[in-house]
Amino acid sequence: MPESGTGYARRLGLFDATMLVVGGIIGAGIFLNPAVVAQRAPTAGLTIGVWVLGGAVALAGAFVFAELAALKPEAGGGYVYLRDALGPLPGFLYGWTQLLVINSGGIAAVAMTFATYTADLTGASGPATPMLAVGAIVALSFVNLLGIKSGAIVQNVLTVLKLAALGALIFVGLLLSAGPLAPVAPVVPVAPVVAIGTALIPVLFAYGGWQSTNFVAAELKAPRRDLPRALVIGVGIVVLVYVLANIVYVRVLGVPGLAASTAPASDVMRGLLGPKGATFIALGIAVSTFGFLNLAILSAPRVYQAMAADGVFFGGAARLSERSRVPAVAILIQGGWAALLVATKTYGQLLDYVVFGDWIFFAAVGVTLFVYRKTGATGTTGTTGATGTTGGERGRFRCPGYPWVPGFFVVAGVFAVGATVLSNPVNALLGGGIIALGIPVYLWWRRRAGVPASTPS
Repeated sequence: MPESGTGYARRLGLFDATMLVVGGIIGAGIFLNPAVVAQRAPTAGLTIGVWVLGGAVALAGAFVFAELAALKPEAGGGYVYLRDALGPLPGFLYGWTQLLVINSGGIAAVAMTFATYTADLTGASGPATPMLAVGAIVALSFVNLLGIKSGAIVQNVLTVLKLAALGALIFVGLLLSAGPLAPVAPVVPVAPVVAIGTALIPVLFAYGGWQSTNFVAAELKAPRRDLPRALVIGVGIVVLVYVLANIVYVRVLGVPGLAASTAPASDVMRGLLGPKGATFIALGIAVSTFGFLNLAILSAPRVYQAMAADGVFFGGAARLSERSRVPAVAILIQGGWAALLVATKTYGQLLDYVVFGDWIFFAAVGVTLFVYRKTGATGTTGTTGATGTTGGERGRFRCPGYPWVPGFFVVAGVFAVGATVLSNPVNALLGGGIIALGIPVYLWWRRRAGVPASTPS
């Protein structure tokens, strides 16, 4: 329970949660990254097929997280699942990596992407870009300090706008395209298994992000009912949009043209609608990244609040604001650290080091479902730090196709980690060191709190 005795407020419904899921996945990647996939899977069938396969992994993950959400609808999501199923240290390392690099570094990187596109659209000078990025972090942190509903309203609007931008891209591409804009170059032969394996990595990372909604489970009106639905519906929407967008990229640019593009969405819209089309999609990317930024700022502080409540983070972060019912101190800590990463320009290298860490923890969370099933866990009747209870919600969601679906998801996570390590073992070694640095930090926090390190949280 938060130290102040103030609990989270249940103010989010199914639509809010679904928009959080969609907004947590769609950022800038689908507008830019398909070129990398086309470089590695240089045929139309392979290019589209990899996005379909990645969507299958994402849906499997949604099913896993949906059952976990119904089982433990508590603030903190993955941190809670790992802490309770595998022990407090794995849970802490998850939160440590989220704060130190993955989430805060992602906030810094996406803020810079937003600032770059916004500066181009407004004609602002280059030196103003970092200031604009920091300004976006500060502004959205303030919005989310006002309460979960204000942050969710902003998220809903931005997610609808980014879906509209992608919808326009898909509609225009399917309606106006009569084939590749440029002559199709010969396809370089490549072994399908190798192509799929290498191309799947950027696809899996593009699909990541649905787990963020589990962080705010304590603020849903009916989390056991609505969060599983939001996860499945939201991920399903993203899979459909991603596959259709890539069909448009391939149809309009051709696979070689897509592989050579540095900005596929802009190239498609410029080719079909001229400069105005490119400007429209640049605005769409700015909106999309701003929405992703808001989601990252909104959700992750619930992890740090849960850690603080367990005595393994700054005590002040455990308290919720009596007025807004949000973890204000945790939001401020996260915003300050992300702004510092922007100012020092260190976020890019840090993310390169630990980008594989995201899928380490994805796979580990997948394993927790097997642990809960084996131990016969039934979940809680209420949510720590939340007002009201989650009792009375019948028909708790269970992952379909168990154990094959969660097994498929865990294997995909292990594959993503292994492939990333093999592609850059030096970065992986450095990233592993950053994650491991959390062990002495964890022991220090436990000793400071006067709790033996072996004591469960």
